[in-house]
Amino acid sequence: MAKARKRKVAPGDVASNRQARYRFNLLERFECGMVLTGTEVKSLREGKAQLKDSYATVRDGEVWLLGLYIPPYGPASRANHDPERPRKLLLHRSEIERLVGKTRERGLTLVPTRIYFSGERSRAKVELALARGKDLYDKRETIRKRDMTRDVQRELREARR
Repeated sequence: MAKARKRKVAPGDVASNRQARYRFNLLERFECGMVLTGTEVKSLREGKAQLKDSYATVRDGEVWLLGLYIPPYGPASRANHDPERPRKLLLHRSEIERLVGKTRERGLTLVPTRIYFSGERSRAKVELALARGKDLYDKRETIRKRDMTRDVQRELREARR
C-alpha cells in the first residue's frame, strides 16, 4: 500500500485552504496583515497551520480571524500561545468599511484562502476572500468540469505520443 504523503502547498505559502474553492465562489481577494505573538510566528515558520474551518468577521470596526489553528511551538513550553485564539487582521479603514457593506449582503462571508510570509521584512500575511457559498449542484458542476478537463488533457497527452 502506498504511503500517505502530506499535500504540498504553493511555494512561499505556510498553509492554504484548498476546500475554500470547492465550498465557495471566491469573488474578491484582500491581503491582510496579522497580529501574532512570537511563538505563533515561530510555529508558522515551521509550516504548521490549519485554515480549513476558519473564517473572518468584522466586529466594532476591526476584522478578526476565527477558527485558525496554529499549534503550540514545542521549545517554548510555558510561554506558549492559545492555538485557536481570535487573531486581529490589519486592513485599511476604507477596505474594512467596504467589507462591512459587502458582508451584510445575504450569503457573503470572509474566508481565508492562504497564509504566507511576504516582503523584505518577511511579515505574515493572510489572503482573505469575499465568498458566496455554493449549493450542492454547483459543487457537482465543479467536479464535472474538473473531470472533463482532466480527460481532455489525458487524451491530448496520448495523442502526442
